[in-house]
Amino acid sequence: MRSSKKVSITDVAKMANVSITTVSRVINKVPTVNKEIAARVEEVIVALKFRPNPTAQHLAKGGSGTALGFVIPGFPGIFHSFYAVELIRGIGHGCEIMHLDLIFHITDGKNPLRSTYAGGLIFADIIENRSQVEDALSDGTPCLVINHVVKDLEVSYIAVDNVKGGTIAAEYLMNLGHKHIATVTGNMQTQAGMDRFEGFQKTLTKKGIEFEQEYFYKGDYSRRSAREAAQHFFSLDHPPTAIFAASDDMALEIIAVAHENGIKVPEDISVIGFDDNPAGLFGSVSLTTIKQPLFAMGEEAVKILHDIMQDKQTGLIRKVLDPQLIIRESCAPPSL
Repeated sequence: MRSSKKVSITDVAKMANVSITTVSRVINKVPTVNKEIAARVEEVIVALKFRPNPTAQHLAKGGSGTALGFVIPGFPGIFHSFYAVELIRGIGHGCEIMHLDLIFHITDGKNPLRSTYAGGLIFADIIENRSQVEDALSDGTPCLVINHVVKDLEVSYIAVDNVKGGTIAAEYLMNLGHKHIATVTGNMQTQAGMDRFEGFQKTLTKKGIEFEQEYFYKGDYSRRSAREAAQHFFSLDHPPTAIFAASDDMALEIIAVAHENGIKVPEDISVIGFDDNPAGLFGSVSLTTIKQPLFAMGEEAVKILHDIMQDKQTGLIRKVLDPQLIIRESCAPPSL
């Protein structure tokens, strides 16, 4: 616990021995709250010098025109990223349905957020900006995290089972008969990158297939890293017969490098991606991939956060969505 930590609505609820919802109702002068309980809560608010989020109060009282903030790490190529665009589309659509304005904030995690600008905040991943989530929670700002499982903070989240996604990819390639399987990972600073690799590696080991270090390439979701990985794999004395790329963008770049080198997909090499980017449908070979429901995740995040902002949802919501194998043309049994 940092000594400079701001007093949160959770602190008030604990000291007053009531729920967060009760504190919120007292703050917003809901007349049905027991007078003795309301007085106790008000005493704690004064004692702790708690300052409620005024925008969240406005929404709880039925105010209109409230804004929702979307905070996303500023990784390279963000506006060319299918992942980011799909999340923005889903969140934007959710805000349209809920009549909320959307404020988009790209962060490097170094500067504090002015969390009072929005009635609630959606954080995409937590990459070097955990303090921003902690500060928003301390301010009493309703928050929700997407694409990141957060078990050690009192915050709701919606995430994808990325370990399962890596497992599905490995099992599919092994079921086709592949034993020499390489991977180019996503950014290993992200939970998704780590989890996809974990599911992939553990599944190979469990099935008795040795994970060979030369078949591992640390990528960052970019086409540049995928090109470097493909050049490395294809230059080996014993190149892999299949490659699992942690994003569709990387998988498509691997296919492009293969074609440049006269390597046929899927006859000579099988390639599987992750995302279900529509761009995978329109190349010379349609891409087999692991679909993650990004649009649905963003849209649902808005609905859940809206309920939290209006005190309709008092407990934590923690959902982990299943990925889905989408079989197309880029994978086949290994050639003999």
